[in-house]
Order: sequence, then structure tokens, then C-alpha cells
Amino acid sequence: MKKFEEIIEYARERAGAEGPKKIAVAVAQDEDVLKAVKEAVNENICVPVLVGDREKITDICGEIQFDISDIEIIDEKDGTEACKKAVSLVSSKKADIVMKGLIDTSIILKAVLDKGIGLRTGNVLSHAAVFSVDTYHKFFIVTDAAMSIAPDADEKRQIIENSVVLSRALGAEIPKVAVICAKEKVNPKMQATLDAQELVQMQQDGRISGCIVEGPYALDNAISREAAKIKGIEGEAAGDADILLMPNIEAGNVLYKALTYLANADNAGIILGAKAPIVLTSRADSDKAKLNSIALAVLVSAFSI
Repeated sequence: MKKFEEIIEYARERAGAEGPKKIAVAVAQDEDVLKAVKEAVNENICVPVLVGDREKITDICGEIQFDISDIEIIDEKDGTEACKKAVSLVSSKKADIVMKGLIDTSIILKAVLDKGIGLRTGNVLSHAAVFSVDTYHKFFIVTDAAMSIAPDADEKRQIIENSVVLSRALGAEIPKVAVICAKEKVNPKMQATLDAQELVQMQQDGRISGCIVEGPYALDNAISREAAKIKGIEGEAAGDADILLMPNIEAGNVLYKALTYLANADNAGIILGAKAPIVLTSRADSDKAKLNSIALAVLVSAFSI
């Protein structure tokens, strides 16, 4: 797959065969979020459960002409409690996906990590952004651009494990992970290159499985076969990476926004590492990016069964 229309179509096919996934929207009284949910409903890829202030939700849906007569609304005016109720729906298997509405990210993540009702696993939570650009031959994942500030090698291992599930859902049976650094050689003064060396060894030792891990790679070597050939790099991920593992949040965030605003790339983003995918969209995200993110979460949820 290369286009998000294919993800939406695949999600629609799975919904037709297995029934649509339920998405619990926490503090749903947000116009942008409800517009995205409306589009997802129109595409027949999910069934929403709207948790939040019923009156405000109803008013907004009226303004955007979103027919919610057949949609469940759980009236909860307190934002923290709304997050807990939305997460509880997923942990009790009454819903499949959590989506953030009009609430701070820290509050919904606190509910996700709650030991009693939450969605904890053994892995760290990480953000994965999926991009489709005309100059690359397939989808690729940029991780982590929003959650993990300065991950060490073991945290990067967990980020890889999170992303592999997503990459396989996008069609890569054995995803190719390029560990991105500023240069291609290990330098003791550059921690990212040392991490890359350790991660490659982890994969060779079997501590990372289900994927190929290579690095350190500069960005050009990971996405351009020509650049890799010029530099004499012959790895399987060279010019054909499925996952770009960034050295830290600054690098990930800069690449994410450069692709979004300078390259006008189609994108989607979700949080991985919990028992269910989490959709955390930004107000700056386009309506299309929000719809893409919901579709991506539906795809991961279907693939994870």
C-alpha cells in the first residue's frame, strides 16, 4: 500500500466482513474531532461512542450536520472522568480504539496508564507517524516525533517493537528499520550511533525479532538507493526503509513537520505500545490527517486480533 485511500478501503472491507471497530472518543465536544469522526462514519470504517458533555456534543454535531441519532453518547462533563470512561470502554472490550478529544494529552495518557482501568503493556508508549510522499515508493513510518524525548537503546528497542506491528499492518511482512543518525559510521562522541550499533546487535542476537535493523544510517541512505550506492552501503534497508527510527524527539518532530508543511505529504499518526491504538490528533492537523489517523487505528486494531 502507498496511498491512504487504500487504508480506508481496507478498513471498510474489514468492517464489512467482521463488523466495524468501535472508537471511544474522550471529551468529544470538539468540532475538529467530531468532523473527523463524521467522515470516518461516512466512510463506514468505525462506530463511535462519544464520551463528554452531551449538550455541547449535540450542539456541535448540529452545526456540522453530523447525524448522531444512532450514535451512543455517554454524558460526562468532567474531562478527567470522561477520559477514564473512554479508556474503560476499551479495557472492558466494549470498544477497540481510544481517541483524544478536547482534553490535554497528559490527562488521557494518565487514564491509559492507570493500573486499574488502563491499557498498560510491557512497552513504552510511542508515537508513529505514517507518511505517503510522491518521491518514495511506499508508506514509511517516522518514530518517535511526539512522545519519547530522549530514548535510550532499550527504549528504542521497544519503539521498534511498537512500530513493527504497524508496519506489518501496512503490508511489510519483515519491516526494514533504519536507525537514523547524522552519519553512517559509529562515533563514540555521538550517542545515537552507539545506540544504532547496539540495536543492530540486539536484532542479530534475537532480542529484536520480526524485522531487519540496520544503522547507523544518515537519512539519505535510508530513503535513497542512489545515495546509498554512492556511499557504498548495501544493507537491505538502504533506500528501502519501512521505519525511520529517529535519534530523539527533536529530530523526529522536525522531520515530521518538514514533511507535512514543506512536502505537503499525506500523513497519519497514532500512539502505540498500549493494548489498543490511541488516536491523538492536533488542532493543527488537517481534516484529512485526522481521518487518516482514525483509519490507521482501525487497521492496526483489525491486524492485532
